[in-house]
Amino acid sequence: MEQENGHKDTLAPASPRSSEESRSPHSSRHPSMRLSSLPSPNSTHRHSFSDQLRGIPPSPRSSRQPSLSHAAVQDLLNNPPTAGTADPAFAGRDWRDVTVNELVNPKDLRFVDVDTGIEAATNLLIDSGAPVLLIRTTSTEKSAIGTFDYRDLNQYLLFATGGLHPDDEHRQFLLELAKKAQQGERIPLKDAKNLGTTESFITLPHTAQLTQAVETFGSGVHRIVIVKEGTTKVTGILSQLRLVKFLWENGRHFPSLHHLYSRSIQDLGIGSQSVISINGDKPLNEALKVMNHRGISSLAVVDNSYNVVGNISTTDVKLLTKSTSAPLLDNTCIHFVSVILTTRGMNDGKDSIPVFHVNPYSTLAHTVAKLVATRSHRMWIVDSPSPSSSGPPTPASQPAVLHIPHQSLAPQAAPPFLAQSSAPVVSASAMPGAYMSGRLNGVVSLTDILNLFARATGLHPTDPGEYRRFRRGSSSSEVIRGSLDSARSSNLSLDASKR
Repeated sequence: MEQENGHKDTLAPASPRSSEESRSPHSSRHPSMRLSSLPSPNSTHRHSFSDQLRGIPPSPRSSRQPSLSHAAVQDLLNNPPTAGTADPAFAGRDWRDVTVNELVNPKDLRFVDVDTGIEAATNLLIDSGAPVLLIRTTSTEKSAIGTFDYRDLNQYLLFATGGLHPDDEHRQFLLELAKKAQQGERIPLKDAKNLGTTESFITLPHTAQLTQAVETFGSGVHRIVIVKEGTTKVTGILSQLRLVKFLWENGRHFPSLHHLYSRSIQDLGIGSQSVISINGDKPLNEALKVMNHRGISSLAVVDNSYNVVGNISTTDVKLLTKSTSAPLLDNTCIHFVSVILTTRGMNDGKDSIPVFHVNPYSTLAHTVAKLVATRSHRMWIVDSPSPSSSGPPTPASQPAVLHIPHQSLAPQAAPPFLAQSSAPVVSASAMPGAYMSGRLNGVVSLTDILNLFARATGLHPTDPGEYRRFRRGSSSSEVIRGSLDSARSSNLSLDASKR
């Protein structure tokens, strides 16, 4: 992990050890994110998180039996779900002639006004289940000037807990914003969006063909806003996952791509050994800082032998929006992985089985099936064999020499308490990572797959590594240059994303 040092100022609107959960009678079920820590002359005793969490019932995971047996889990690993029923509407058609508008639905759009408070926007993001909100200037607008997603929420959470370090140019702005937060004032989205860079705002007309989307996604862009041709009216949002799912489920109709699925990811030459991971014993707040600083949406969690034991993504930040969740930031990444799986189990009615790894000999079909089934953006490549969905079991790959740095960020203080409901803490040295998955060797993402599809059909996507470097470089500044006030005139095209 990259060492963060040389930062003297840390903006902390609130200390997670002393803030008190605040909610208005009209707020939704998610507690307020306003964290107040400055003592008032008239204030008396302020409850600590220890006081707030006393008496919390034990986790249901401690008494619930796994819903899947070992044999069932192994069968799922050996035979991931296959492509769904092909849509007959695309039979006999070339996927390159399909328009982007055929893959989006206006009913999936969720808008939020630019002056909406960060709390209300967060509640809408979580309650709606949408991966992203479109930001508009007024409630009557049908055009968007930006987006709000879980990466933005992660940035605000770091700001609220003192994890952002401003540069000289923007230190005064963040100091003033921190003061507002400390005083309990509403923080509008237009201010929260100035905390850091976000996904580039890329648009395509609704008449554009899928070839344009594949080329754009294959260059590293994660989502495209679809607008009515000749206007700025938004008709939908197309994501990498939605496009990969469409091409997978209708693969039998598209022979130009279908023949690729039976080949291994090693044979196809996709994926990268440049992978960022974190040791399971590191505190969660360190993982959030690394994702924000590096401009990435997820991290592999590894044990002391670099075996993959879990995954943390920016989407999981939704579990940290309550002030009572603040102690999780000081707990380990392995503990948070357990919380993620427990929450999914309670929501789905059964234990969640993590299937987030493949090996170099896994077929593209096996890899895509796992990505689609788990709605993931990437699969970690491990050295141990991961049985393929077709043919005989895949042989073990030759172990690769990979030295992945796991440098610690700033030293972390000990957790303020140990919650009575906490499950026993398992050290990374005690995790059976070799049995669970295998040694981390690389990563294969939706970008890699769509880049492959683009090149296989004669398109010319840019090197996605360039776009990743652009995102990481701009993220490291911690503060965007400009604001949403000028967003209308700064919508990025694919050419702009190639900088």
